[in-house]
Amino acid sequence: MTSDAVPAGGDPRRLLADARDLARRVRLAQQVTWLPLLVLAVVTFGAILVYRFAHPILSDCRAVQDGRLCKGWFRAAAFYWWSASVLAYVAIAVGYLRVARARGLGARVLPYVLTGVGLVVLSAAATATWRLLDYPYGPAGPPAFVQLLFRLVDPTGAIGLALLVLAWLERRVALLLFAVGYLAVVLVPINFGWGAHWGMQWHFAPQLVINGGVLLLGSAGFALAQRLRRPQ
Repeated sequence: MTSDAVPAGGDPRRLLADARDLARRVRLAQQVTWLPLLVLAVVTFGAILVYRFAHPILSDCRAVQDGRLCKGWFRAAAFYWWSASVLAYVAIAVGYLRVARARGLGARVLPYVLTGVGLVVLSAAATATWRLLDYPYGPAGPPAFVQLLFRLVDPTGAIGLALLVLAWLERRVALLLFAVGYLAVVLVPINFGWGAHWGMQWHFAPQLVINGGVLLLGSAGFALAQRLRRPQ
């Protein structure tokens, strides 16, 4: 990226305006917003298959009026989320660095990647704590605020929290609004009544389809916006 030279004795306001314009152009050239959204959408859709074909671990089953009530844990899905998420952030970092190198620029993606990996660790710690406490709220389930907190730190919620950091790094209001909208979808689950009687292994599919669809549409939208902004 180049800019026209300005004489040192020029108008200070012109110098400042040119510096700001150059900084803006560099920031725009550093943006590869579609990439993390696409990679994380693939991870989200992949989780559907893991839930479908992995068998949950059931414990403390007891008879109830309509059948059995058990504690269940999708261990394979949990390990999938943790490993796939970390690999996704590595792939995102590599993608950003390759694009930055091709354009002769630096990349500011490291804080986003570190935040994403840190949130994966936090999610794993929350799951381990929940298991150690042996589901402390019993069959009635936790109160609403605890459920909200767990949705915020589970892998799908962690994606949205990390996107807030990326929006700050890229100084991009559109991405900030997208991240807030995505978090709203995650924290207030919307499934349109799908999967109510599909069984335990399809129980998570409707919400994951919606979450992954939001990420995929966002990726397509930001890719199109970047293409339209590119000088012809």
